[in-house]
Parts: sequence; C-alpha cells; structure tokens
Amino acid sequence: MKKYDYVLVGSGLYSGVFAYLARQNGKKCLVVEKRDHIGGNIYCEEIEHIHVHRYGAHIFHTSNKKVWQFVNELAEFNRYTNSPVANFKGEMYNMPFNMNTFSRMWGISTPAEAKARIEEQKASITGEPKNLEEQAISLVGRDIYEKLVKGYTEKQWGRDCKDLPAFIIKRLPVRFTYDNNYFNDLYQGIPIGGYNVIMEKLFEGCDMEMGVDYLEHKEYYDGLGERVVYTGTIDGYYGYQFGKLEYRSLRFETQVVDTDNYQGVAVVNYTDRETPYTRIIEHKHFEFGTQPKTVITREYSVDWSEGMEPYYPVNDERNQELYQKYAALAEKEDQVIFGGRLGEYKYYDMDKVIESAMSRVEKELG
Repeated sequence: MKKYDYVLVGSGLYSGVFAYLARQNGKKCLVVEKRDHIGGNIYCEEIEHIHVHRYGAHIFHTSNKKVWQFVNELAEFNRYTNSPVANFKGEMYNMPFNMNTFSRMWGISTPAEAKARIEEQKASITGEPKNLEEQAISLVGRDIYEKLVKGYTEKQWGRDCKDLPAFIIKRLPVRFTYDNNYFNDLYQGIPIGGYNVIMEKLFEGCDMEMGVDYLEHKEYYDGLGERVVYTGTIDGYYGYQFGKLEYRSLRFETQVVDTDNYQGVAVVNYTDRETPYTRIIEHKHFEFGTQPKTVITREYSVDWSEGMEPYYPVNDERNQELYQKYAALAEKEDQVIFGGRLGEYKYYDMDKVIESAMSRVEKELG
C-alpha cells in the first residue's frame, strides 16, 4: 500500500478541485508545488490591505450553475462586473465593442448608424480572410481594428497581425446596446477576501510540499502515490521528446501609488503599439476598495523560454499537431492524469478548469 491515493503536481485550480473532491471521498492527497505558495495563477498577496492578483487579473464568470454553487460554498462572491476600458493614445473607449464605443468613435447615437458604418468598412475584405488583420476587419471594420485590436493583439502575440492566422480571432464581441458588461455569462464576481480563501479550503487536509520540482524527484514522488495528477507542462513531463510546445509569458511591474484612485476602473487596455505594456490593473476596484493608497500592475506580454512561467498556449496548427503527439503518450498512462491549462495545453477560463476537474474526479471515483 502506498502512502497516498493521489500525488498532485501543482497547486492551481485543477489540482485544488480534484484534491477537494477526492478528500470528500476519503482519499489521501499529497500536493507537490514548485512555487512558495499555493493557488497557481489565481494567488493573491496583500499589499496596503488590498488583495493583489499577483499573476494578472482573474474575474470569475460562468453560466454553469453547478460550478457557481460549488465556488459559492467555498467563499462569498461580490457583485463585480468586468467593464474594462481601452486607452488608445489617450482616447478612452468602452469594452467590449458596444454602442458606447461606437458613439465615442464616430459621434453616432443609434444601432442602425453603427451597423451601417461597420458594414461599409467590412466591404474592403472580399473572400476568405487570409490572416488575423483581414479577419478582424471583416468582423468589426477598419476603424475599430486600427484603434482597438491591432496594437493590443500585436503586443500580445509578439508579431504583426498580417503574420497571425485568421482563426485566432474567430469572433469579436460586438453589441449594438449601451452595455459595458464584458461577459455574457449568467454569474460573475470576485470572492470576498480574494482567491486565497477558496484555495485554502480546496487544499484543506492535504499534505503539502512547497518549493519542490516534481520532475527532478519524479521516481520518489511516484513511489508515494497510487496515482499522479500532473498539472505542469505536458511536453516538460515527457522531456520535450518531440520538441517544445510554444507559450506566451507575462511580466508584471507592480507598484504602490500614493492616491486613492489611479484610473477609476480595474482594467485599462493600452491598445496602441507604442505603449510597451498591454494593460494596467488597479486591484482595489475588484473589491470596491476605499483604502487611502492604491496598487497598480503593468502587464507586459513576452516570448516564453524555458525557466519562465508559461501562461498562454500558442494554439496554432503547428503546436496543436505537436500537442497531439504528447496527448497520445498521455492516453497510454495508467497511473498519471494530466489536467489544467498546461497539462491539457488549452487556454481555459477558471470555470472550465473546475468543470474539467469535476468530470475527471467523477470518472475516477464515480
């Protein structure tokens, strides 16, 4: 008999949900985490009595009632609504693209006028869009593309929109109403007290080992558990034997500012190419904070290389083909479960990570 039923590699949301449900079924879990804290990328740290999202803004949203009930059993959620603003060289526009955006851009006031303007500009693209630029213009017209899509997207991906495949932007949300709510989901909010409240509950009762690289001691940890739940990079697990999958990474610059309100909203996207960062996050607005000071984070999108934190899988065709080779190896594993954004090489929202972990546990434990 091994000491643990499950050795969970990584302490993000997938691991947390898996561990929580496994523990409810009487299973013993060990968590092995490379960082010095639990919570993966939704970890918050407290600065100036503000819960700072250390790895970028995380806003919980879902239309899945079961998932919403699950997270609300772990923490109470506030009524935060994601309504980011775009800054193009000092011109401010509401996101997602809606009547407030169109009114500001074109000085118009009715949905009919906005539709006519977009249709007129879309006409320049004929036939199947050949790249991201053509795809975006065919969806929202040239003015919105030039001011609110082009620079931001090029910073995010580190290449020109003409060199990016069209399928990256399959759709851009366009609303002909005066509604700044970014998400269409039924439920939305931020846990009161930050995400750590949820993560601590998810891992309650588990044994934890922090600051440990599982892959460096793989044999030892494999010997401790009946099964391994692996949430690191799938190509890393297999020693990059088919080559490395590509990711985008992020760099954050966080500072305390001696004012009670820096930008008036939690998230401002900088959509011109010249501003080096993609957005500024002002964390207090996630929880309607009234602290005398504020904390802001500038977020930069950067090329990933080994040793850096991988954030976004680059889901182009080449990488998808490569991932399928690793997925075929993973299929044959009896003792290892691959999960989460890195284990499944998928850009997952938080609710989808929870859904994925729930269905995997159900399959495992019935």
